[in-house]
Amino acid sequence: MNVLVATDGSKYGRWGLNWVAKLPFVERPCVMALHVLDVGALRAPFLAQPVMAGNERYIQEEIQRMETRSAQIITDTKKQLAALQLKGTVRKEQGAVAPVILKRAPKRDGLLVAGSQGLDALDRFMLGSVSTNLIHHATCPVLVVKDEAAPLRRITLATDGSDASAKALAFVLTKFQPDRLSGKGGRVPIYVSVIHVMARRSLAPFTITPTIPWIQQRELKVKEVGRKLVEQSAQKLIEAGFTAEPLCQSGNPADKIMKAASKQHADLIVMGAKGLGAIDRFLLGSVSTRVVQYSSCSVLVVR
Repeated sequence: MNVLVATDGSKYGRWGLNWVAKLPFVERPCVMALHVLDVGALRAPFLAQPVMAGNERYIQEEIQRMETRSAQIITDTKKQLAALQLKGTVRKEQGAVAPVILKRAPKRDGLLVAGSQGLDALDRFMLGSVSTNLIHHATCPVLVVKDEAAPLRRITLATDGSDASAKALAFVLTKFQPDRLSGKGGRVPIYVSVIHVMARRSLAPFTITPTIPWIQQRELKVKEVGRKLVEQSAQKLIEAGFTAEPLCQSGNPADKIMKAASKQHADLIVMGAKGLGAIDRFLLGSVSTRVVQYSSCSVLVVR
């Protein structure tokens, strides 16, 4: 599988390569580590707009500083790639960060890895707001890294019956090995919590007068569909060798997904990029953006 890792020299960029080395891929990944130098985004201190004429000396000094740092990033990334024994190359390009990454990203059967934050807290030079851009526009799955890599032990998989969530399940089943090495030299199954969240607004206006029998029947039917969905997904995972548990909840989808991941001490949240509803994006549409922004663990968004 082809994997593109965006790196800017921050710890989040370095963590991205570590994640690729730690994930239990079925197929050994072929990695391209991409560093994008965006000279056009150069800004003077405390200025909201790009530097104009009159600051040529400052601009040249800053460009030189960026070029020097960029060269060091390339050197460090090559060393990291070798130390992790990853097969791949390191590439440097110039231009606007997100468009360049999207241009080089695998089209579909691959993975794009980016950190949740970059070096510059003021304008998020590379991997901050850029990561949101990538999950919206990349045609391949995107892993947004939020913490240091560790052996994958627990996954929270969000599903709502949409094509995107079905692809998220398929990614786990086909790209990941179902077990990991244990501390005693053996292998233990990876645990997957499969969660389906029914947004309360999806039941409105039926929840206004819940004592009416047909309304109660409608609500029970919705819950039953959700229960069957997670049970079927969990069964597929179990048959593949994972340990899986179905979980149905109601409430705010993003909050429930993140709370479930926190309670289960998940290392990774896996979810689709779009949900069933085009209007309210019932589960996995705008919800994926919120989860990427606020989750404490890394998030894999599949489309």
